[in-house]
Amino acid sequence: MLNRRHMFQSLAAASAAFALTLPLGVQAALSARRKPPRLHPGDTVGLVEPAGFTDDSFDLALVEETIRAMGLVPKAAAHLADRHGYLAGTDADRAADLNAMYADPDVKAVFAVRGGWGCARILPYLDWKTIRANPKLLIGFSDITALHLAFAARAGFTTIHGPNAASSWGKFSWEGFRALTFDAATPLYSNPVGMEDRLVPRIGRVRTFHPGKARGKLLGGNLSVLCALMGTAYLPDFDGAILFIEDVSEAEYRIDRMLTQLALAGVLGKVAGVVFGQCTGCSSPGPSYGGFTLSQVLEQHLAPLGVPAYQGAMFGHVANQFSLPVGTLAEIDATAGTIRILEAAVS
Repeated sequence: MLNRRHMFQSLAAASAAFALTLPLGVQAALSARRKPPRLHPGDTVGLVEPAGFTDDSFDLALVEETIRAMGLVPKAAAHLADRHGYLAGTDADRAADLNAMYADPDVKAVFAVRGGWGCARILPYLDWKTIRANPKLLIGFSDITALHLAFAARAGFTTIHGPNAASSWGKFSWEGFRALTFDAATPLYSNPVGMEDRLVPRIGRVRTFHPGKARGKLLGGNLSVLCALMGTAYLPDFDGAILFIEDVSEAEYRIDRMLTQLALAGVLGKVAGVVFGQCTGCSSPGPSYGGFTLSQVLEQHLAPLGVPAYQGAMFGHVANQFSLPVGTLAEIDATAGTIRILEAAVS
């Protein structure tokens, strides 16, 4: 049996050898990226609302209780309970909250309470110099995609596309998040087997558009938010990436339109693989005889790419979801419907 020293040397050599097979842009991005520290019980973590507001103090109290149940200590941002129209405070104040959390040495990670809309509005107000100098996990999904992508482009360290602080945090979500962020594990994500009273289960199934395996850095999130950043300075390079996308309440033709935009902008032609997660409520109201289904739209766009691609992974606007480390090296198996994290997301 290999001793531990030999084992780690072998793993390091294998990782270095694999890195040399990646596109030069991917190699540069991975070598420049730093890892935030892992979480420990008792760590203080920041609570921010960079997009929509929460107007019920009872709901915010439940969020703080959830953070304590994780063994962490919540620290509310100065403007956490603010409201400005449909936003959680002015753009300047929401950005100031995020800047303050990254400048505070006592704060070890930052949780977004919820999504909504508004993260893209604060990007010009963020103190990128301070953020880059203080790598800390940013956790959230939905509109938080704008921050994940901007951090990947501007900050150069890992963030976590996973449940927001106000999410339900069931066992499936919590155990995956804890393994990734507390234990520095490299999990293999696969959909849980549904407990249905059917001869052939339907829940948790995946659809493969092009079989095979692919490796690359994980980049993506909410499809609508990603498309809204096209043409800005806050979008990372997708060369050789594993693109993961999801959405909510979007009709099939709008998913078609957004994927067409990604294709015309050259993004889809760059990626090494694609995973489409959950699209909650993504169907036109009423009968749509002769219209395309969501799966047909995805097949039209993804199958011709000739890279591994599948639909149905457990991330998106669902109760339980994977925690995906944005910018971290991963491997997908489009035939099996799995995502394997290949390196620790934290130090």
